Amino acid sequence: MSDAPALVPTVLDAPDAQRYEAHVADVDAIGTLHYQLHDGAIVFTHTEVPPALEGHGVASALARFALDDARRRGLRVRPFCPFVAAFIRRHHEYADLVAGAASR
Repeated sequence: MSDAPALVPTVLDAPDAQRYEAHVADVDAIGTLHYQLHDGAIVFTHTEVPPALEGHGVASALARFALDDARRRGLRVRPFCPFVAAFIRRHHEYADLVAGAASR
């Protein structure tokens, strides 16, 4: 991560596109976290942050929002996206969401 200050994105679910989107004021680009719903789980497949938003915490904001949303909706998580998998390893409070994880 760079020394650039974190931007404060507005993150929302775009279910028709099967992705979460991070919008930042005055920036003509969005970050996305793509997913698929399958058998009571949300499968995170790919996180994409354009160069204009890289290094500002946008991908982390997407991951946090998506994982909080999965918890709220009672969905198990399958983190096929390497970024989301690494985020969960760094933020143990989300480990219980991973499909196949031992229940607490």
